[in-house]
Amino acid sequence: MASHRLIQHIGKTYGLAVSEAIYDRLNIYYFVDGHALNDRPRLAKAVVEELGKHLEEPPSEEELLDFLNGNQGRKEIETALQTLYDLGVSGIPKFIIEGQTVVDGAAHSSVFVNIFREIEERGEIVKGPIFGDILGVSKDVLDQGSHVPDTELAA
Repeated sequence: MASHRLIQHIGKTYGLAVSEAIYDRLNIYYFVDGHALNDRPRLAKAVVEELGKHLEEPPSEEELLDFLNGNQGRKEIETALQTLYDLGVSGIPKFIIEGQTVVDGAAHSSVFVNIFREIEERGEIVKGPIFGDILGVSKDVLDQGSHVPDTELAA
């Protein structure tokens, strides 16, 4: 839960591009390097190191450790998890399109093409992202997006 809260906090504070970079780093930290996500001092150190690659003034390890030892963002993560459960999502990867259509990450490409063609024919998106509101991510942060060239992350 602490690492989920941390990703949410970083996204809200520094933008989704930075939180995506931290998410990628935490996947390596956990799945490749074999570190526990509940080792909060080590987690804070790894995240500060990665943030230093993307921010001129990253928070200190102590600041992140204080955050990790608190409860800020817990309610939002619990609400997001309940929403996923309500949508029938019990594993990843999954794609949630228009805030309501759940597609398995291993779905054939034709499934995605059909969904996007239907949206294209309709000419509008019926419902937008659902987790921005749940997690308290501002519209400005959502509008910035999460996938930018690496050169923009360092700027």
